[in-house]
Amino acid sequence: MKVLIMAGGSGERFWPLSTKENPKQLLSLVSEKSMIRETVERVRGLVNFDDIFIATNSIQVEGMKKHIPELRDENIIIEPSFRDTAAAIAYGSTYISKYEENPTIVVLAADHLIEKVDKFLIAIKIAANEASKGNIVTLGIKPTRPETGYGYIKIESSLENVATKAMRFLEKPNYETALDYLDDGHYMWNSGMFIFTYNTIMSELKKYVPNHIEVIKHMKDEIMKFNGLVLSEKTKLYFNNFERISIDYAVMEKSDLIKCLPVDIGWNDVGGYNSLADLFEKDESNNIVKNARYVFVDSNNNIIIGESSDKLITTIGVENMIIVDSKNGLLVCNRDNAQRIKELLKLL
Repeated sequence: MKVLIMAGGSGERFWPLSTKENPKQLLSLVSEKSMIRETVERVRGLVNFDDIFIATNSIQVEGMKKHIPELRDENIIIEPSFRDTAAAIAYGSTYISKYEENPTIVVLAADHLIEKVDKFLIAIKIAANEASKGNIVTLGIKPTRPETGYGYIKIESSLENVATKAMRFLEKPNYETALDYLDDGHYMWNSGMFIFTYNTIMSELKKYVPNHIEVIKHMKDEIMKFNGLVLSEKTKLYFNNFERISIDYAVMEKSDLIKCLPVDIGWNDVGGYNSLADLFEKDESNNIVKNARYVFVDSNNNIIIGESSDKLITTIGVENMIIVDSKNGLLVCNRDNAQRIKELLKLL
């Protein structure tokens, strides 16, 4: 079994804490360890360091090496450019295949929180067994609330840890639809975690996105010979020919081989500042405070983040706000508008 950790994102929704050079996966958001470190340590219950591969970009390579010094240089796959997740998976899986014939590959995000690690490891083993039968398996998270920020998967059966047919992938719903999904019991949150064999994923890519296979063919010799920045430079021109499409749109929503494994693993995608409300204790006024000394008057339901525990942040008559004081800048944002941070970054 090999593990491919997708770690090329810029974590824009956590600006100003997160930057292109120091994105969300390199931040210590939920513990004293970075999120990429947490992800790697989590899968060490399944595989050795030699079986863990990180897909990232040239800007973040040094950060990855700093946080995961045990990883060999050749286990860091440097993508020449961002062409979305279908390209990243095709490229990364092909790179991994030079170390093992038709490996079983577990694709994970670098920046998710999983609280029930033992249950997660059991689920991955079950999924790997299903993948060995020629299926592509995705982990479906049993919903705990009518969440509008996640995509959903409609499934035949919701029995925990029993692989079932994925009948339909659905976009993020409105609140009323999300409530219907929760009541129905046959809808799972789409975790974005996938398990498959190399031959299976490449066969399905050939069927539904032949462009990706053609691009891989042009790069195959370089992929087999080189690694690191040298490989990235040699494949740069080819890589830009990848059609820009997510793995969900490219394969998951079309293939007949998709199985969903319903799981309860304490999952959170830590998608933005508001997600921290599920992770940290609140004070008597429903405020969440991290790395700051917060003194307030008549202020409630705020998320306050400083750069160090002795940083003093004060408010009067403030509610439902995100206030983040960082060396990169100061953010003051209504919590209802947190998704608009990307608009701000375009101006910056």
